[in-house]
Amino acid sequence: MRRAADADAVRAFVAELGRSATGAATLYLVGGATAVMEGWRSTTLDVDMVLEPELDELLRQIPTLKERLHINVEFASPLDFLPELPGWRERSPFVSQEGALTVRHLDPYSQVLAKLERGIDHDLSDVAAMISRGLVHPATLLDLFSSIEPQLYRFPTVDGKVLREAVMAVMRNDDMKGVQP
Repeated sequence: MRRAADADAVRAFVAELGRSATGAATLYLVGGATAVMEGWRSTTLDVDMVLEPELDELLRQIPTLKERLHINVEFASPLDFLPELPGWRERSPFVSQEGALTVRHLDPYSQVLAKLERGIDHDLSDVAAMISRGLVHPATLLDLFSSIEPQLYRFPTVDGKVLREAVMAVMRNDDMKGVQP
């Protein structure tokens, strides 16, 4: 039985994965993994991530690490269901260097847009935490959303009007009370 992952479990996972890396790669932590590493949540059900490039040597290690550490690991990110925000890699905060593996949090603005699009209560709490910690500034969020809004037609499951309304709610209310996309 796999357990919820806390910050120690996420750190153990990335450290062990980094020991397997012989080629340079970047691991971007997403969602709950960011939340537990940054300290506004104590656990997450899944360690969501993106790996660039997807090196076979690392991909082969993930099932073993999942079993040994008793955690869930998934390749999932906002990049899967929203257009890429311009400059997302440069805005992805550095976490650690584990051998040849660079670990970063995926761009907080990309994460916030994905969380607003989903609209789940714990996602909205994460949005509030990212804003209160200064990881996301509402005016910049609006600018970045506006830059990808014309591309949303490529993502038919995303209701662009509803997502814009959620972004505008963030603009009106930084503390996120009552934000319901």
